[in-house]
Amino acid sequence: MTVFLKFFFGFIFVSMIYVVVSTSLESNLFDLMKTWDSANFMAPWFAATLWDFYANVAFISVWIAYKERSILRGGFWILMLALLGSIATAAYVLIELFKLKSGEGLREVFINRKDA
Repeated sequence: MTVFLKFFFGFIFVSMIYVVVSTSLESNLFDLMKTWDSANFMAPWFAATLWDFYANVAFISVWIAYKERSILRGGFWILMLALLGSIATAAYVLIELFKLKSGEGLREVFINRKDA
């Protein structure tokens, strides 16, 4: 199962980097925000997408705060979640998966807390 998850989160990580970089090269979000009027920029679906993203970040942040005993390390990853979204989530889980020792499984990734 952990091998499948390494490939799965690796695929998500690489595909999100591709999507973000290719979209950024094609269209600058900050330029779009300047040219749109506020009614178009905060269209219902855009506002819903922002809310959905940050609600998801809040849930994942609670999990990371639980997992990480170091406030600095936990704070770093929560900041990365807010700034990079799925890229940071996939990176965090990939790092956790690759840290597994022989015989360890998903419990160590998702439930067990780390040593300080």
